[in-house]
Amino acid sequence: MKKLKLAILATAMAATSSIGWAQDSKAALVKQFIDLQRPGIEVLARVLVEDSSAQIAQAGSGYLQTQVPAEKREAAAKAADAELKKYFDDAYPYVRDKAVALAPAALGPVLSETFTEAELKQLIDWLQSPLSKKYEEVNPKLRNALTEKLVAETKPTIEPKMRALDAAVAKALGAPTGPAPAAAGKAPAKK
Repeated sequence: MKKLKLAILATAMAATSSIGWAQDSKAALVKQFIDLQRPGIEVLARVLVEDSSAQIAQAGSGYLQTQVPAEKREAAAKAADAELKKYFDDAYPYVRDKAVALAPAALGPVLSETFTEAELKQLIDWLQSPLSKKYEEVNPKLRNALTEKLVAETKPTIEPKMRALDAAVAKALGAPTGPAPAAAGKAPAKK
């Protein structure tokens, strides 16, 4: 009986340690996968920072074109660009470092729940393969090719919709929707 208890105890301990090892092994694969994704995580941070200031830049550009005298526009544009760059240079490293630091806690559980250890190994092998690197290099060309075709095909339909949207928003805001201010100063043509 004593030998049976020892055998059961030894089996249980071996099972527990192999489960722990498997979890440690999977955790190491998850960490490796996230480390390989770091460039994409940094791009995400860059896009978030750029997007956060895009509306301000766009509004500033509109104001610059309509409210700043022509002779002062270049200097004002340079000053605004300097402020936008200063914001980016300050915000991007912070957001990038936070994204890299948060990635394991945010992505790790999803990866662990979704993929088996074997699948994680396959993903890592793929990411490190020459074919994956070649695909990463050609992917922007693929995206650009589709974008060019999509814009060319949809432009005739979308442009009138955008003009209608612009007019509708201007009307909703009570903004003038007639001819440009330069044309408004001209005398109407005689009939």
